[in-house]
Amino acid sequence: MTGFTPDEAEACRRLIDLALAEDLGPTGDRTSRALIPADHRGRAALVARTTGVVAGLPAAAAVCAGVSDSLTFDAAVCDGSPVERGMVLAVVSGPLRSILSAERTALNFLQRLSGVASLTRKYVDAAAGFPVKILDTRKTTPGWRLLEKYAVRMGGGTNHRLGLYDGILIKDNHLAGLGGDVRLAVETARAAPDNDWLPVEVEVDTPEQLEAALAARADIVLLDNMTPDRMRAAVVRRDTVAPDTKLEASGGVNLATVREIAATGVDRISVGALTHSAPALDIGLDYLD
Repeated sequence: MTGFTPDEAEACRRLIDLALAEDLGPTGDRTSRALIPADHRGRAALVARTTGVVAGLPAAAAVCAGVSDSLTFDAAVCDGSPVERGMVLAVVSGPLRSILSAERTALNFLQRLSGVASLTRKYVDAAAGFPVKILDTRKTTPGWRLLEKYAVRMGGGTNHRLGLYDGILIKDNHLAGLGGDVRLAVETARAAPDNDWLPVEVEVDTPEQLEAALAARADIVLLDNMTPDRMRAAVVRRDTVAPDTKLEASGGVNLATVREIAATGVDRISVGALTHSAPALDIGLDYLD
């Protein structure tokens, strides 16, 4: 089924507690309790209604376990697998009341994370053939960052920094606070006593800033909203003066432009849309018996 890391599992548990509390409230599932006998058992299948990439099966399983330890969750595929319309992703069995109580929350997790994985796979496929990584950003749903970044990996993407605590990315407002001096910013960040193990990345949007970043030997230079022609020129300049520096493209990236950007020779392309604009993948729960 492909599992979460311990940190992802803990983040998932916290979200499930919140989600079940808001859905079941203080009284539980009134409709199922009114209509379904307590001892009635059943089975239901989680079924893909369209093509995509599945992600979030461990979350759906955890939702079921959170509703009742009498529910059994049997995954039929692994996270990261391509799925077609009509494909069974998992079967849930046990008390029917509990299955129905878990249905919406389990689907919410599975649809959201599968949507992120599916959109990521489209970007990865669009850039196929070029030695470039498709990266996510911090433009995530509050509280969902670890799970959404997990889904990006399941779609074939690569995680950028998780937060402000595990990466140095000098952006335009940081530079403004230092009077716009790119080289000073890179050298100051690298010299900070608690940052000696982190790579230093700096955002640039002009050729002059690029020159300063390369001269400072930034580990990564983020090319912000540059045209493909400027990106190609940046790659040539990087190869000449600082071949160990990675170049990352950001801004103006969509499915119509990502291949042209990949063809410029940049090493990385960061795409906020992977998490902030991914539509949910259509998945339903079908009663079996």
